[in-house]
Amino acid sequence: MPALISRHLLFKMRPTRQIAPQPGFQTKALSTPADLAIIGGAAGGGKTFALQLEPARHLDVSGFTAVFFRRTYAQIKLPGGLWDQSHELYPHLGGKANEGDMDWTFKTDGAPSTISMKHLQHESDIYNYQGSQIALLIFDELTHFSAKMFWYLVSRNRSTCGVKPYIRASCNPDPESWVAEFIQWWIDPITGFPIPERAGKIRYCLRHEESYLWADSKEEIIKKVPNLFAIAEKQGVNVEDLIKSVTFIPGTISENQILLSKDPSYIANLMLLDPDERSRLMDGNWKVSLNKRMIADWVAVEQVFDNYSENRANPPKYITCDAARFGRDFMVIMVWRGWEVVFICILKQSDTFDIQKKIEWLRQKFLLPKNRVLVDQDGVGRNTVKMGSYEGFMGGASPRRDRTPTQRGAMELKEYANLKGQCVFRFIQQRVNTNQIRINCNEETCEIDHVMTTKVKVGSHVVDIRDLIKADLRSYRRMEDPEVADDAKKKLIEPKELQKILLNGRSPDFGDTLFMREWFELAGQKKGTIVS
Repeated sequence: MPALISRHLLFKMRPTRQIAPQPGFQTKALSTPADLAIIGGAAGGGKTFALQLEPARHLDVSGFTAVFFRRTYAQIKLPGGLWDQSHELYPHLGGKANEGDMDWTFKTDGAPSTISMKHLQHESDIYNYQGSQIALLIFDELTHFSAKMFWYLVSRNRSTCGVKPYIRASCNPDPESWVAEFIQWWIDPITGFPIPERAGKIRYCLRHEESYLWADSKEEIIKKVPNLFAIAEKQGVNVEDLIKSVTFIPGTISENQILLSKDPSYIANLMLLDPDERSRLMDGNWKVSLNKRMIADWVAVEQVFDNYSENRANPPKYITCDAARFGRDFMVIMVWRGWEVVFICILKQSDTFDIQKKIEWLRQKFLLPKNRVLVDQDGVGRNTVKMGSYEGFMGGASPRRDRTPTQRGAMELKEYANLKGQCVFRFIQQRVNTNQIRINCNEETCEIDHVMTTKVKVGSHVVDIRDLIKADLRSYRRMEDPEVADDAKKKLIEPKELQKILLNGRSPDFGDTLFMREWFELAGQKKGTIVS
């Protein structure tokens, strides 16, 4: 556990340059003596920099080890991600990078100190760390990890280098995560906002049989369960190691003046989110209801850009297109390789000729037959379907059977009110929520108005396409018909008019283009259409 820092942590890089935490949130996060500190609670508060600065205080300690964990490898390696950001700090502190293993090593008087960056996509990955000794455990986006993952790694939080083991973690609010329950003492149960006078206050916690015992001191906990500690002492366990000092330190974007000066549009991007997301990410609210009718799993949506590609050899390729010609809607085309989006094309203004021309260019680029192209023909795409002789998607059509026979058989047909609802529920529940989808969206795979970029103007704001995709997926919600008996209800999604309210007037063009991919898994297309 680090000593309490009474002044800013400061590192001299050269006579005219220094590195230091920003006053407020970052300084508090780097000053707490808690065994376990969870920091953050809103987007853009400077959490990641605070985490990366934390191990710097021990770099001259022989054999010191710190490990950063993120849920997926891609989250570490993405441009601007954890590994990229570390290059802005650790080389100036004498670090030597190992790009292959994503490690940093620092010379000491004895064994080198190390900072590593690892991923834990699957729960079984935790067992790769059996026998490990990690002095400083760091979790970036703790709500992305299960409680089992976290507490198993806590058991690896050991040290022989002289630095007392401790843990740091960052997060954004997720009211349905185990983290929300764990830090509830620091959160107002009515408003959902952090309680100012409790911010950074230390409490003591004992985890026993998946439940938590809290108190204001270690002695108080020992008095509550003396038998447990008596058993521990007989087994040679240090009682002090069983009880962790814990704190929660909230932060907001207003405290990150460096980010606001470099990217003034960041707040504007947050303002474009639907009210629930805006309150959660911008205001740091832990009680905002993630609508129970929302079909998508919140964390799974966050990971659609980071999931692994499927291992299947030569997966079939498809094109899906949501056509649009005017207003705030986009014309979106996605090229698929199996369940992976490998190219995205967007036109802000287009006509039938423009759409067909772009589809034909993509067909030639990716070598696709016309019967692998699906265009939404409920609206302006009808003419595109006719002109290009492509497959047409009609959301109001009847549901269809799965191409691959299943035990459920015809039961699935009775579940859905129409083809659109069937494709939405199947795509989100069976693909997105199970991490089968990967969306490649970067400056090499995303074209907007013939320019390779991920930035697009929505109204008066410039936003990232990835934020729009996530918002679209979360905008599909169940709709219940109160006039229909429970045993006769079919799965419905809310009408697009309600989706547009959630999306601040924008149509879910990206989400619609995504869920149409499910059509190719259903029977009933023209004979010979699908060739796997």
